[in-house]
This record gives sequence, C-alpha cells and structure tokens, in this order.
Amino acid sequence: MADKQSHLNGAYYGPSIPPPPRTYHRPGRGSGCGCGCCLLKCLFNIVITAVVIIGLAVFIFWLLFRPNRVKFHVTDVQLTEFNLTANNTLHYNFVVNMTVRNPNRRIGIYYDRIEARAYYEDQRFDTQTLTPFYQGHKNTSFLNPVFVGQRFVRLGAKETSKFNEERTDGVYSIDVKLYLRIRFKLGRIKTGRFKPRISCDLKVPFNSASNNRFAATFETTRCGLDF
Repeated sequence: MADKQSHLNGAYYGPSIPPPPRTYHRPGRGSGCGCGCCLLKCLFNIVITAVVIIGLAVFIFWLLFRPNRVKFHVTDVQLTEFNLTANNTLHYNFVVNMTVRNPNRRIGIYYDRIEARAYYEDQRFDTQTLTPFYQGHKNTSFLNPVFVGQRFVRLGAKETSKFNEERTDGVYSIDVKLYLRIRFKLGRIKTGRFKPRISCDLKVPFNSASNNRFAATFETTRCGLDF
C-alpha cells in the first residue's frame, strides 16, 4: 500500500511526445520558377535595351545626315549592230551613257567595284568592268559602258520570234545591270562594303550605220534597285 501511495505522489507526465518532422525547402521548387525565369528576364531586358539603343542611333543618324537614295539614269544609247545568226550567235555594238546622282549633302560614296552587264531575254551577252571612283557630296558622275563583240545566246523559238519582231520595229528590249561594291563616307567614318544591284530596263532604238537614221527616239530611263 505504501509503494502504491509513493507512486501516486510522484510526478507523471504521460507517454513521451515524438519530435515534429523536419521539412526541407529547395529553391526553385514549389512556387516561382527560380534561376530559369531570372535568366530569361535578364535576356529579355538586354534585348529590349539593345533595340532601344539601336533605334536611337538610327534616329540620330537620320537627323544628322538625312540620307537620300542615289539616282541612276540612262540618258542615251547607241546600238549600231545587233544581229542574231542562225546558230544563235549575237553580234552587237552597244554604247550606254549613264548618270549617277548623289543628292546627299554629308555622305560620300566609294565605288570600289562597278560591273556592267548587258542582257537580252535574260541571256547575258557581255560584261564590262568600269573604273572605280569616289563620288562627293551632291555630285553627278557619268558612266559609259561599251559592249562590243559576239556571243552565243540560248534563245528558244519564242525568244527568237520576239527578236525578229523587234528587228522589224527597230527597237530592242535590252537590260543593263550594274553590280556594285560600295562604301559610304560620313565625315571621317567609312562604313563596311555593300553590294547593291541596279537594273535598267531599256527600249533601245537601232541606229542603222548605212543610212544614219534612228528607228525611234530613246527616252531617258530611270534605273532601280534589283532585289
């Protein structure tokens, strides 16, 4: 009985309580997308900043220099020989006078390479390389490619029929194209090279050397960029 009483007088706290389970938090798991999203956000901000800077640079460049397109015109031509033989050999003597107008007040142009090509019905029959030059501000320069010789051209029945019709009319559809390699000069700064192509679609009257008579009058033709 005494033993039972001493047990009742002692402190009793009941069964032991287990410790709470430990939880581990891993970054990037659960909420948000962690480093991946941060990287994408940084890249997006960099791209936006670059676009804004480039846009401002282009706008400032336009305000300072106000660039205008260079103008190419064919002002005169002379065609004294243009004969197609039975074996599709084209004999030709074709002279072209061109003007190149730089209307810009602050931009000069280096023409490092000028290649003039002559075509009939998409068949190239001659190529001439012209002398390189520098064109200053608000300047007009002159080009005079001369095409003389003979060359085999691949003309089908349709193209040959058109050639005969144009020979009867005395006016030929001849294309002259310029393949350029140019640089721009802006003050003391020179840009990298550009390679534009200029296309001139011409209606060329035949000048008969025997009677020195034009079948038609040539009209000044403006050339355009060939993309």
